Amino acid sequence: MPQLSRRLLLGGAAATTLTALPGTAVAKGSIEPAGRPRDESAVLLAQWAEARGSHPLIPDISHAGYRGGERPRRPRVVAKVTEFGARQDGSDSAQAFNEAVKYAGERGGGTVVVPPGTYVLASPVWMHWSNVVLRGSGRDRTILHFTRPLEESYRPNLQPSLQSRWSWTGGQIWVIAPERRAKSEAEDFAASEGWLLGDTLAEVASASRGQRTISVSSTAGLKAGDMVVLECDNPSDASLLQHLAGDVPGTRQYDWPKRAPQLTTGSGGQYVQYATLQWPVRIEEMVGERLVRLAQPLRYDLRPGWPARLRHIGPTLHDVGVEALTIRNELKPMTIHNRHPGANGLCFQAVYDCWADDVRVENCDLGFGFTTTKSVTMTNVVVGGRSAHHSFACRMQAHDNLVDGFEIEAFAVPLPTGALHHGLNLEGLSAGNVWRRGKMAEGTFDTHRAMPFENARTDITLVNNGRVGGSAASGPLFGARIAHWNVRIASGSPYAILVGDVAPRSITLGVQGATADASGLPRDFPGDLENATLQPGVRPSVLDLYAGQRACH
Repeated sequence: MPQLSRRLLLGGAAATTLTALPGTAVAKGSIEPAGRPRDESAVLLAQWAEARGSHPLIPDISHAGYRGGERPRRPRVVAKVTEFGARQDGSDSAQAFNEAVKYAGERGGGTVVVPPGTYVLASPVWMHWSNVVLRGSGRDRTILHFTRPLEESYRPNLQPSLQSRWSWTGGQIWVIAPERRAKSEAEDFAASEGWLLGDTLAEVASASRGQRTISVSSTAGLKAGDMVVLECDNPSDASLLQHLAGDVPGTRQYDWPKRAPQLTTGSGGQYVQYATLQWPVRIEEMVGERLVRLAQPLRYDLRPGWPARLRHIGPTLHDVGVEALTIRNELKPMTIHNRHPGANGLCFQAVYDCWADDVRVENCDLGFGFTTTKSVTMTNVVVGGRSAHHSFACRMQAHDNLVDGFEIEAFAVPLPTGALHHGLNLEGLSAGNVWRRGKMAEGTFDTHRAMPFENARTDITLVNNGRVGGSAASGPLFGARIAHWNVRIASGSPYAILVGDVAPRSITLGVQGATADASGLPRDFPGDLENATLQPGVRPSVLDLYAGQRACH
């Protein structure tokens, strides 16, 4: 069984309860079953409730989703796409869709209705305004049939390596602020994909993970309800990155500049997106002139060597929804890996508090994308049709997003030679994200390097036939507090599901159906990873970590 160190058991925020797990015996450097397996999930959830945002192994995912887990607020109907010329006769309706969305957006928002039927579109639908919802009549009744991928209908997007960026971002329906789109176009999509941050509003003093009240230089530019970005310097000594990996001993032996140049300041190859750690968070209230209470606990320490500040989030969108429709790409053969032309589905980029519900994507390269998003909820979403590259991609510091009730269907056309399917992708310092209540006939739990941390996949059944990816220059696969909780494997393969041999300060609980106990993934950090694998083969009483944490609120 993977080790949970004595140092972790006897020190830290949850030490008093971690040493008291029933049915366990503490030995030097490990925690082992003292008899037949027993259900520890309720005990662990109680420990988390005591420690909340500072539990050493379990991520705080209780704030994931639209406005921290609320139901979206749908605006009144203001238009139908048929009123702007959309037809079901095979002619191109893309302009009509975009004009209907613009009409709603320029009037402060509203719902744009797409009546039942099949509509042909030869170019993307751009959701450029807040408070706009595009709503069909059900994913089996409203079909948007896109005839061309983004490479043909919008623009090519090749890296110098000739890999296409449309392999992992962009959508046939694309929720993105016009300023963000314009900047990406001006930079030929070669620079930052994320927030266009505004002014610094306040400097932030040192604080500990789990705190909600922080000390700031001034509250003059802040007000309750604002979404701001907590930005923290990522110094060249990699001390922040070590912290995000749980500060386990092996993080100090890891050669960050050589093995993670895209993450490490001063390495020459760093992505601009990773020069600072950026976490959007809502201000709950001001407490006097120098204290601010946040809507959720800090995910990491703020230390003197990592100067931190609150910044204006810049031009963005919020309260945009896409509902009750199918995005169907023209059926064309899938290309080799990372040469995909952008037969994509729905992409949210640099936006917050948005949602998708009852949406199906067919014949896609990328199904559903989160690129630098905050608090986006997807419910009852499906990926189907021919083989995909990424069914879901969550990347570039995407935080606190929720996928609830999802399915990846068996591919109608299998993967060709030279192609890969990943599955549930996490990468790029993304944190707080949740997949729950899912069925996967294809794919795996793809932790795609650049060290995502504090994420969960819970209450999921899968065949487990996908592959983990990510550039070798992007550094470690896992940061701390990755939770795989109540997962049922139909194929027997533990690949990328049982991660006790690779993921620092993480927890794997109640994985059923595995016929081996190794992840099959390369290990980044040597030594004791200070994690835990509990209840192998045993169905936990707490079936869903997200629901369990929400019930503790």
